[in-house]
Amino acid sequence: MADARGERTRLLPAPGDASYRGSGIAWGVLAALGVMDLVRGGIHLFAPDGGAGRIAGIDLTRGGDVIVMLFAVMGISQISWGVLNLLVALRYRTLVPLLLALQTLQQALAIWVLWLYKPLSVPAPGKYGVLVSFPILALALWLSLRPRVGAAASESLQRNDPARLAR
Repeated sequence: MADARGERTRLLPAPGDASYRGSGIAWGVLAALGVMDLVRGGIHLFAPDGGAGRIAGIDLTRGGDVIVMLFAVMGISQISWGVLNLLVALRYRTLVPLLLALQTLQQALAIWVLWLYKPLSVPAPGKYGVLVSFPILALALWLSLRPRVGAAASESLQRNDPARLAR
Protein backbone atom coordinates (compact mmCIF):
# COMPACT_ATOMS: atom_id res chain seq x y z
CA MET A 1 0.00 0.00 0.00
CA ALA A 2 1.37 3.40 -0.99
CA ASP A 3 2.17 6.03 1.59
CA ALA A 4 -0.29 8.94 1.19
CA ARG A 5 2.41 11.44 2.14
CA GLY A 6 4.75 10.00 -0.50
CA GLU A 7 2.07 10.36 -3.17
CA ARG A 8 1.45 13.97 -2.14
CA THR A 9 5.21 14.64 -2.26
CA ARG A 10 5.36 13.35 -5.81
CA LEU A 11 2.48 15.62 -6.80
CA LEU A 12 3.76 18.66 -4.86
CA PRO A 13 7.49 18.20 -4.29
CA ALA A 14 9.33 20.09 -1.59
CA PRO A 15 10.05 23.68 -2.65
CA GLY A 16 13.72 22.79 -3.14
CA ASP A 17 15.84 25.72 -4.27
CA ALA A 18 14.70 28.68 -2.20
CA SER A 19 17.02 31.13 -3.95
CA TYR A 20 14.37 33.56 -5.24
CA ARG A 21 16.01 36.96 -4.98
CA GLY A 22 13.43 39.10 -6.78
CA SER A 23 11.06 41.61 -5.30
CA GLY A 24 8.27 40.56 -2.98
CA ILE A 25 6.04 42.79 -5.08
CA ALA A 26 6.53 40.43 -8.03
CA TRP A 27 5.30 37.31 -6.27
CA GLY A 28 2.52 39.42 -4.73
CA VAL A 29 1.38 40.42 -8.22
CA LEU A 30 1.46 36.76 -9.26
CA ALA A 31 -0.61 35.78 -6.22
CA ALA A 32 -3.14 38.55 -6.94
CA LEU A 33 -3.34 37.39 -10.55
CA GLY A 34 -3.94 33.86 -9.27
CA VAL A 35 -6.89 35.00 -7.14
CA MET A 36 -8.23 37.09 -10.02
CA ASP A 37 -7.97 34.11 -12.39
CA LEU A 38 -9.85 31.90 -9.92
CA VAL A 39 -12.66 34.47 -9.65
CA ARG A 40 -13.07 35.22 -13.35
CA GLY A 41 -12.54 31.56 -14.25
CA GLY A 42 -15.31 30.64 -11.82
CA ILE A 43 -17.62 33.18 -13.43
CA HIS A 44 -16.82 31.95 -16.94
CA LEU A 45 -17.31 28.33 -15.93
CA PHE A 46 -20.31 28.52 -13.59
CA ALA A 47 -22.40 31.56 -14.60
CA PRO A 48 -25.36 30.54 -16.78
CA ASP A 49 -24.07 32.64 -19.69
CA GLY A 50 -20.43 32.41 -18.64
CA GLY A 51 -20.46 36.18 -18.32
CA ALA A 52 -20.52 36.48 -22.11
CA GLY A 53 -23.85 38.28 -22.34
CA ARG A 54 -24.41 39.77 -18.92
CA ILE A 55 -20.86 41.03 -18.33
CA ALA A 56 -19.13 41.21 -21.73
CA GLY A 57 -22.18 42.36 -23.65
CA ILE A 58 -21.84 39.73 -26.37
CA ASP A 59 -25.04 39.01 -28.31
CA LEU A 60 -25.96 35.41 -27.57
CA THR A 61 -28.97 35.18 -29.89
CA ARG A 62 -26.87 33.59 -32.65
CA GLY A 63 -24.46 30.84 -31.66
CA GLY A 64 -24.94 31.57 -27.98
CA ASP A 65 -24.54 27.95 -26.91
CA VAL A 66 -21.13 27.77 -28.61
CA ILE A 67 -20.04 31.09 -27.10
CA VAL A 68 -21.12 30.00 -23.60
CA MET A 69 -19.27 26.68 -24.05
CA LEU A 70 -16.11 28.51 -25.15
CA PHE A 71 -16.36 30.82 -22.14
CA ALA A 72 -16.64 27.74 -19.89
CA VAL A 73 -13.51 26.24 -21.48
CA MET A 74 -11.75 29.59 -20.99
CA GLY A 75 -12.90 29.47 -17.36
CA ILE A 76 -11.31 26.04 -16.88
CA SER A 77 -8.04 27.41 -18.25
CA GLN A 78 -8.22 30.48 -16.01
CA ILE A 79 -8.88 28.35 -12.92
CA SER A 80 -5.91 26.13 -13.82
CA TRP A 81 -3.65 29.15 -14.27
CA GLY A 82 -4.98 30.65 -11.04
CA VAL A 83 -4.07 27.53 -9.06
CA LEU A 84 -0.63 27.40 -10.70
CA ASN A 85 0.02 31.12 -10.09
CA LEU A 86 -0.91 30.79 -6.41
CA LEU A 87 1.14 27.62 -5.99
CA VAL A 88 4.22 29.27 -7.47
CA ALA A 89 3.73 32.55 -5.58
CA LEU A 90 3.26 30.82 -2.24
CA ARG A 91 5.41 27.68 -2.46
CA TYR A 92 7.76 27.60 -5.48
CA ARG A 93 8.99 31.19 -5.68
CA THR A 94 12.03 30.40 -7.79
CA LEU A 95 9.54 29.90 -10.64
CA VAL A 96 8.00 33.38 -10.21
CA PRO A 97 10.02 34.94 -13.08
CA LEU A 98 9.08 32.09 -15.43
CA LEU A 99 5.35 32.33 -14.64
CA LEU A 100 5.42 36.11 -14.93
CA ALA A 101 7.17 35.82 -18.31
CA LEU A 102 4.49 33.41 -19.53
CA GLN A 103 1.68 35.61 -18.20
CA THR A 104 3.23 38.73 -19.75
CA LEU A 105 3.53 36.94 -23.10
CA GLN A 106 -0.08 35.76 -22.82
CA GLN A 107 -1.28 39.32 -22.17
CA ALA A 108 0.79 40.71 -25.06
CA LEU A 109 -0.77 38.15 -27.40
CA ALA A 110 -4.23 38.92 -26.00
CA ILE A 111 -3.69 42.61 -26.82
CA TRP A 112 -2.71 41.67 -30.36
CA VAL A 113 -5.75 39.42 -30.81
CA LEU A 114 -8.36 41.60 -29.08
CA TRP A 115 -7.26 44.89 -30.61
CA LEU A 116 -5.57 44.07 -33.95
CA TYR A 117 -5.91 40.53 -35.32
CA LYS A 118 -9.54 39.73 -34.41
CA PRO A 119 -10.81 42.87 -32.67
CA LEU A 120 -13.64 42.37 -30.23
CA SER A 121 -16.56 44.55 -31.26
CA VAL A 122 -18.04 44.89 -27.76
CA PRO A 123 -16.55 46.76 -24.79
CA ALA A 124 -15.90 43.59 -22.77
CA PRO A 125 -13.97 44.06 -19.51
CA GLY A 126 -11.24 41.69 -20.70
CA LYS A 127 -10.59 43.82 -23.77
CA TYR A 128 -9.57 46.72 -21.56
CA GLY A 129 -8.22 44.57 -18.75
CA VAL A 130 -5.33 43.34 -20.88
CA LEU A 131 -4.26 46.94 -21.47
CA VAL A 132 -3.99 47.37 -17.70
CA SER A 133 -2.58 43.97 -16.78
CA PHE A 134 0.16 43.88 -19.44
CA PRO A 135 2.26 46.77 -18.07
CA ILE A 136 1.70 45.59 -14.48
CA LEU A 137 2.89 42.08 -15.36
CA ALA A 138 5.83 43.44 -17.37
CA LEU A 139 6.88 45.55 -14.36
CA ALA A 140 6.43 42.58 -12.01
CA LEU A 141 8.56 40.45 -14.35
CA TRP A 142 11.30 43.07 -14.33
CA LEU A 143 11.13 43.29 -10.52
CA SER A 144 11.31 39.49 -10.23
CA LEU A 145 14.54 39.42 -12.22
CA ARG A 146 16.25 42.18 -10.23
CA PRO A 147 17.79 41.28 -6.89
CA ARG A 148 16.25 43.00 -3.91
CA VAL A 149 18.31 45.93 -2.68
CA GLY A 150 18.94 44.30 0.69
CA ALA A 151 19.60 40.91 -0.92
CA ALA A 152 22.13 42.38 -3.35
CA ALA A 153 24.01 44.13 -0.55
CA SER A 154 23.95 41.00 1.59
CA GLU A 155 25.26 38.88 -1.32
CA SER A 156 28.02 41.40 -1.97
CA LEU A 157 29.06 41.33 1.69
CA GLN A 158 29.07 37.52 1.70
CA ARG A 159 31.23 37.39 -1.43
CA ASN A 160 33.76 39.80 0.10
CA ASP A 161 33.65 38.33 3.61
CA PRO A 162 37.32 37.86 4.72
CA ALA A 163 36.43 34.82 6.81
CA ARG A 164 34.74 33.20 3.80
CA LEU A 165 37.66 34.06 1.50
CA ALA A 166 40.15 32.54 3.95
CA ARG A 167 38.41 29.14 3.75
